[in-house]
Amino acid sequence: MPVTRQPLSVAIITLNAASQLEECLKSIDFVDDIVVIDSGSTDDTLKIAERYQATVYQDIDWQGFGIQRQRAQRLANGTWCLWLDADERVTPELRQEIESVIAKPADNTGYSIPRLNWYFGRYIRHCGWYPKPVLRLYPRALTTYNDSYVHEKVIVPQNMAVKRLKNDLLHYPYKNLRHHVTKSSGYAHDWALAKYQQGKRTTLIAASMHSLLRFCRMYFFQRGLLDGSAGFLLSVISAYYTFLKYAELWVMQRSSSDKPK
Repeated sequence: MPVTRQPLSVAIITLNAASQLEECLKSIDFVDDIVVIDSGSTDDTLKIAERYQATVYQDIDWQGFGIQRQRAQRLANGTWCLWLDADERVTPELRQEIESVIAKPADNTGYSIPRLNWYFGRYIRHCGWYPKPVLRLYPRALTTYNDSYVHEKVIVPQNMAVKRLKNDLLHYPYKNLRHHVTKSSGYAHDWALAKYQQGKRTTLIAASMHSLLRFCRMYFFQRGLLDGSAGFLLSVISAYYTFLKYAELWVMQRSSSDKPK
């Protein structure tokens, strides 16, 4: 006799995710409710979501990743919420573990999931990228995401415990090198804007030092060299991203001070 479990919703936010979304949705055919909130796709994202019986909403009033995730969660129906991005896949082993957990859930508990990233020909198991569990599964009434514009996180209330699942969530973050660089540039700008509005300031020397330290940490101390050429490339691009976000902040503060009086 099958074990009865509590209803499970998957929430996904999208923008022009047609190349990735179908494989993601194929991997979650066991859930009770799929909510896709889109911020203005011009490709086939919405058609693909509807083909897999997702409930689709569009909200182009973009106020950052945290706010958009909050909106999606409010539209879900399940007792449990599982958060995914379009470039992620639930393996059969992870599916079985999730269903087992929510069949007999612990009180006031959310679950983090180790995420295994595919990067230019191999899964990355070092560079600080693995296992690096992310909190993605929790009772919907218990918590939600914070308001962060970028690098948003689930709020962990004092009464909520976080346990870690064993099986990996697969992640395919970049289509090609150009996509990685472009995505990094966008995140760098968003990070810099948030920090500038908070009053943070920097210098180009600081930007260079942060970048150098990022490479050394990922490639040497976090053993990215064991990931071969992919680990080296990832460490270099991550160092570039680190320099870019501080350089963006420097440009913002410079542009503000250079305005005519």
